[in-house]
Amino acid sequence: MAKTTLHCSFCGRSRDEVKILIAGQEGHICENCVEHAREIIEQELMIRSETPAASPSFKLNVKKPVEVKRFLDEYVIGQDDAKKVLAVAVYNHYKRLQQKVAEGEVDIEKSNIVMVGETGTGKTLLAKTIAKLLNVPFAIVDATVFTEAGYVGEDVESILTRLLQVCNYDVPAAERGIVYIDEIDKIARKGDNPSITRDVSGEGVQQGLLKLLEGTDVLVPPQGGRKHPEQKLIKINTQNILFICGGAFDGIDRVIARRVNTNAIGFNVNKDLQEHMKKNLLQYINATDLKSFGLIPELLGRLPVVTHLNPLDKPTLRSILTEPKNALIKQYKRLFELENIQLNVDEDVLDFMVDKALEYKLGARGLRSICESILTDAMFEMPSSKQQVFHLTLEYAVKKFDKSKMSLLKVA
Repeated sequence: MAKTTLHCSFCGRSRDEVKILIAGQEGHICENCVEHAREIIEQELMIRSETPAASPSFKLNVKKPVEVKRFLDEYVIGQDDAKKVLAVAVYNHYKRLQQKVAEGEVDIEKSNIVMVGETGTGKTLLAKTIAKLLNVPFAIVDATVFTEAGYVGEDVESILTRLLQVCNYDVPAAERGIVYIDEIDKIARKGDNPSITRDVSGEGVQQGLLKLLEGTDVLVPPQGGRKHPEQKLIKINTQNILFICGGAFDGIDRVIARRVNTNAIGFNVNKDLQEHMKKNLLQYINATDLKSFGLIPELLGRLPVVTHLNPLDKPTLRSILTEPKNALIKQYKRLFELENIQLNVDEDVLDFMVDKALEYKLGARGLRSICESILTDAMFEMPSSKQQVFHLTLEYAVKKFDKSKMSLLKVA
């Protein structure tokens, strides 16, 4: 009688084809199958997020709208209208999560938001600041990386991958989170006629976002990127996820101007009122203007709340430099303190920085660039010197700024 050759009960390899063959009660397993089994177990444990230890870290902590706005005021100067809209939306989101809908009761729909504002006015800062306060998963994603399914780029479902990563793949926590989609204007439709070309990073992405914003079961790749057939996907319901979108919508002021007719002529025209309107046309924005800009009507229907951020004037920019908890001047003073150097800044230097930010139309973001161009040489030389006090004067600031490349910027 021939001797039976031992083999792996999983892959069928014989004893001669493997290095190790581990014996069980009624079979054997080789080292290759053990390794594959270990990988499968690790992947399953990562995906399964029903563990009770994950959810308590996101226990709801309700904040009233006034409390939310008060917290935002500590970090963001001005923009009261946008703060109120955000505070109310977040508070209503909390109330939706706590609502237990009985038969016959009113089911509260979610109110996704779109924020419109010039670059540097604080859209992303508002989102980041509110994320500090909230005790729900909060993810900030960029719309510019998304393309239609089948093209180079990322699927829109990877928006939810960021949310999963924030809450350590706890699906119940992610299903009550908040997502801020930045640069939403970059996926505007490129032309009025959608049939001329294949707009894979514009209209195609907007169509992919439709069901995501409204609320449906979405299959999400755990690591982001593209989905492929052999990948394990996580199912997330977006019914209770609040979406806040933000974008600069550069050029939309011309669309609004045509609609509100700021160039009216005649004896009874109030010129002062017209000039006031022209300074901040974004305050008159509505869904019709966003449609003219290139957002499809179906998407706008799922973003019912439209709010704006005011352009930053001189007093606001001046306050941004010194007043918030993380004000720019406070940050630079702290940087010098770490080297045991006291930084003193003259008042007219702050006015000079604000004037340059307004001149180059850079917004609040440009203030940091101006500070860097003025203080770079000091931050380079001071740590090696024994100087303990650095006094920033207007003469020094003008000299360093004129030497910097920023002074070569062309003013539009």
